[in-house]
Amino acid sequence: MVTSKSYILIGVVVLAIIIIVLGIFKNKKPGKKMSKLTTVSFIFVILGIVMGGDSRFSGYSLMGIGIIVAIIDIIMKRRSGENLNK
Repeated sequence: MVTSKSYILIGVVVLAIIIIVLGIFKNKKPGKKMSKLTTVSFIFVILGIVMGGDSRFSGYSLMGIGIIVAIIDIIMKRRSGENLNK
């Protein structure tokens, strides 16, 4: 139990360091905002990671839903003619 908590603590610290570094070296170019479907898929994947410790089935299910929503978003963007490389 102690080792799993230490891994979570290390992960949170590394994530905070990455956010700080990205904030310091932030590009001055205006970026594209994430679409609603991208946001939903990101939330599902994060929930799958967080909930994965309790039950593997629920964690993998949430991550799978997030991936499916992301694929749907990519297909919709391709059909509407948006450039995905920007």
